[in-house]
Amino acid sequence: MSSLKYDPLNIVVCGIGGQGNVLAAEVLGSAMVDRGCRVAVGETYGASQRGGSVMSHVRVSERRDPSVLIPSGEAHIVIGFEPLETLRIAQKYAGANTVIVYDPRPVYPLGVLQGVQTYPDLDELAAEIQRLSAMALAIPAADIAMEAGDSRAANIALLGAFSQMPGAPLSREDLEHILEKRFKGQVLELNRRAFAMGCEAAAEKGGAL
Repeated sequence: MSSLKYDPLNIVVCGIGGQGNVLAAEVLGSAMVDRGCRVAVGETYGASQRGGSVMSHVRVSERRDPSVLIPSGEAHIVIGFEPLETLRIAQKYAGANTVIVYDPRPVYPLGVLQGVQTYPDLDELAAEIQRLSAMALAIPAADIAMEAGDSRAANIALLGAFSQMPGAPLSREDLEHILEKRFKGQVLELNRRAFAMGCEAAAEKGGAL
């Protein structure tokens, strides 16, 4: 694997509580440590048990111990599990070179479900995410996970898509190795399927390296 494109490399993983984004950040961090990098991972939580915002900062360096928090406008990669949360993060952390991979399927807040709030138009959300990034790839990770056998594997499907993005610091093989270390039996096979399908979805959309 070649040197990091940026050092430190700044990755934001964001979504709604219960979507598995914290696990995704841990998998990324573990894979980068295996690669010999120094990694700092930090989370911020909203009302995660009630579907609040959850964001992880993953900072990676080959030369020094990075600080935990990513400065505004300095994210190189954003992995988003929900489109509105992805946009919120992009508005604060995206810069001219930011690459975004996200699931465009919305998770509606309680206020929207009760009819007292309005969720933004999905096409407008996608256009704004695209505008704020150098490249944005929408991957239906939740749908992929359901097809693979379990909706909870959406995070792993999105990691598969991430591995195919320009500037991704980890290869498909790097992440598959971590999955094999972390999961066993039927859970491993499920996650392997979801991961492979995420890779294929990114390649089909032109996100592959």
